Amino acid sequence: MMVTREKLKSARVLVVGDVMLDRYWYGSVDRISPEAPVPVVRITREEERNGGAANVAYNVVSLGAQASLLTVVGDDEASRKLEALVAGTGIRTHFGRDPALKTTVKLRVIGRQQQLIRLDFENTPKNEVLASQTATFQHLLTEHDVVLFSDYGKGGLAHVSDMIACARAGGKPILIDPKGSDYSRYRDATVITPNLTELRQVVGPWADEAELQTKCQALREQLGLDALLLTRSEEGMTLFDAHGAAHVSAQAREVFDVTGAGDTVIATMAVLVAAGLGLREALPLANRAGGLVVGKFGTAAVTYGELFA
Repeated sequence: MMVTREKLKSARVLVVGDVMLDRYWYGSVDRISPEAPVPVVRITREEERNGGAANVAYNVVSLGAQASLLTVVGDDEASRKLEALVAGTGIRTHFGRDPALKTTVKLRVIGRQQQLIRLDFENTPKNEVLASQTATFQHLLTEHDVVLFSDYGKGGLAHVSDMIACARAGGKPILIDPKGSDYSRYRDATVITPNLTELRQVVGPWADEAELQTKCQALREQLGLDALLLTRSEEGMTLFDAHGAAHVSAQAREVFDVTGAGDTVIATMAVLVAAGLGLREALPLANRAGGLVVGKFGTAAVTYGELFA
């Protein structure tokens, strides 16, 4: 199903969730340290990218749609860098600042084309920081077609249920990229998009495809969801809804980097739903987008031209 550029241009997605600054330090590795058996990396280049919910919003604008990003960050250098980075891509930023919070930074050191180490700088908020943004959320809700909650388990979406109720009352489709082992807070969303590992944390292991289907449908009904979209990496993805299960196979390609593939899948679904497509219609295109992005290094995005090539 083809969606025109014009249709996508008018699609408006509100992204809410945990953001982070992705830092990459690239260098050459020529020797092992005399102090410990570790490589010495001489840094030659640095790069900063949108991470977490900011990458999801970036995927929305890359497809040619409109995105607003609602989040809470620290009052620090990383948050200002991130906000400038996000705003530079055309995303409308709504950054609440909490001085007690440390903006999450993930620093990856890359040598010889591979990640040598990742360093995470973060703290968990003491209270529900996004609760302070409720008024902003209610105002933004009226101006958008779809709400996308990007939960990275950093504490920003601990009380997401109030926002879901608000979006439901406003008749807006709600897409959620979930985290953790308790999905009860996502009750009444339109669709959640766990991967296999995330799903196993919630429903436990399964012996075969039939048991997996049973568990997915039971979870969907228990949470009052319209659908559950299970992303299965090289096995493609399956959408479970009231009509049963719809499966799409992964596109055969050499996987380079799965970082951010889930971000691309849910962002593509959100954009297409905002443009008027049903979840089943959007499924093959979201699958294609996920397949395209694994061929790119680091957190990346897919453009309209690539998706509909």
